[in-house]
Amino acid sequence: MFYAILAYHEEEVVESWTKEEDAALMAELLEVNERLVSEKRLGPAARLGPTGRAVTLRGKDAGMIIDGPFAETKEQLLGFYVVECPTLKDAVAAARDLRRANPTAVYEIRPILLYRPGAPLLPEQES
Repeated sequence: MFYAILAYHEEEVVESWTKEEDAALMAELLEVNERLVSEKRLGPAARLGPTGRAVTLRGKDAGMIIDGPFAETKEQLLGFYVVECPTLKDAVAAARDLRRANPTAVYEIRPILLYRPGAPLLPEQES
């Protein structure tokens, strides 16, 4: 079963980190990523841009574009991981590893009902 691990945090806190603090945190998170990759359990993962540059599509028919933020919460969705785990318990264990690296973040774990690997993020270079 695939699970989405959604990483939430207060944007103001994340934006207050120095480049060095951010790089140190990312290095710790990448250690977890590399382990999950070596175990062939990590699918797509992304760090999302600021909510101030996000928009929301809602409404009937073609819908209406509304400037972000798109949620009335203290924390914002900052990124996500897709992990392959046999049980929810195993997915929670993976999220706990991420939380050890970033203990002030909130992680939501949700089963994925349909997963189709997408196109590569960057187009392949022509030789």
